[in-house]
Amino acid sequence: MTRHVIVGTGVAGMSAAATLRTLDRAAEIILVSEDPHGFYSRPGLAYYLTGELPEKQLYIYNKKDWQDLNLRHVRARAANLLPGEHRLDLGPAGALTYDRLLLATGSTAVQLNIPGADLQGVVKLDDFEDTRGIIRLARRAKAAVVVGGGVIAVELAEGLTALGLEVHYFLRGDRYWPNVLDEKESRLIERRLAGHGVVLHHRTEAAEMLGKRGKVTGVRTTKGETIRCGIVAVGIGVRPRVELAQAAGLATERGILVDEYLQTSAADVFAAGDVTEVHDPLTGSSSIDTLWHPARRQGEAAARNMAGQRQPFRRLAAVNVLRLAGVMTTIIGSVGSGTDDDLVSVARGSSETWRQLPNTIAMESGAEINHLRLMIGETALVGALVMGDQKLSLPLQEMVATRMDITPIRDRLLQPEAPLGQIVMDFWSTIK
Repeated sequence: MTRHVIVGTGVAGMSAAATLRTLDRAAEIILVSEDPHGFYSRPGLAYYLTGELPEKQLYIYNKKDWQDLNLRHVRARAANLLPGEHRLDLGPAGALTYDRLLLATGSTAVQLNIPGADLQGVVKLDDFEDTRGIIRLARRAKAAVVVGGGVIAVELAEGLTALGLEVHYFLRGDRYWPNVLDEKESRLIERRLAGHGVVLHHRTEAAEMLGKRGKVTGVRTTKGETIRCGIVAVGIGVRPRVELAQAAGLATERGILVDEYLQTSAADVFAAGDVTEVHDPLTGSSSIDTLWHPARRQGEAAARNMAGQRQPFRRLAAVNVLRLAGVMTTIIGSVGSGTDDDLVSVARGSSETWRQLPNTIAMESGAEINHLRLMIGETALVGALVMGDQKLSLPLQEMVATRMDITPIRDRLLQPEAPLGQIVMDFWSTIK
């Protein structure tokens, strides 16, 4: 009987386990994780924080699902990996030998490196226990400070506002998320946050956490200002959990390096998810995807290769579906400003609506906001950003992922005041 050991119970690890069980009903599949909650929707934690999603809906599998998968779950920390011996040490919990092993250890929040960062009340949004801890702290706090410039920081700001706190949001630069959003998009999100009661502080960074008896009581900024608060929520990014792989001598850079079959530099050891640095055929370099859907696909692909199918993993354009200050947003492929001089960015705002288009999917945005931005290459779309009405998101995902030839409509898309949505959907209708 083949024994597969999977380190991690996030989406990469669990999708690998489910795929392995489909491919081999007799194999022994062992999950190793310290997380007492097992497999749950980490993207759903933001909605749990705001009270929109009950706890039970965060769990992906019910009791019958677990029984059908026939998995063994070992709640322990993976302390040491010995690839030459095909052994994983679990400290006081013993050790496991394996035929194939998957490292799906994920990522963890980057912490602020300033005085007072270890005070009680300085929080992150990494896992279930973090979220529960924030909710407990919010019952006693009156105000909170949020530090960070991306998605998690906004989710923290929204969650703390929903919990009834006065929220101050520190932005290091002149606007929100400038690496991804253009200025109009940033200002739209900032206005929405301000409308929800969030106080925005531009060009502001935390210099020191202030505390009393081990608990945070405020933040001193780089401008010399002091803001009193009972919670400081940090969302400044994530880093891959590569410590286990590095100690085992596996090849790593920012993440664990893998080949096209998601195998690491050690025989019979694979990696998937946020911890994995995957070759990108578009750029010719390796990079990390810290998103739910790529992690799921990598877990499935790694499982097929662990089962001996030898199928190369084909990376697709990254797709991130999220809610920013109440606005449903889909980010597809490369949309960051200034990434390539050969790319043209065009955008249209809420004057254009697409509500009568066929073969579409609608998602509630919570606001009458429609905004579309396309990143147009020589012959194909390389990225798109859709805010509000999501009818265009699925067609655009396929167009970017397959590098569909848009030569027939490229000139029309570049015309001033062109109805981008209508042009894209008319083109899509003719080929589908």
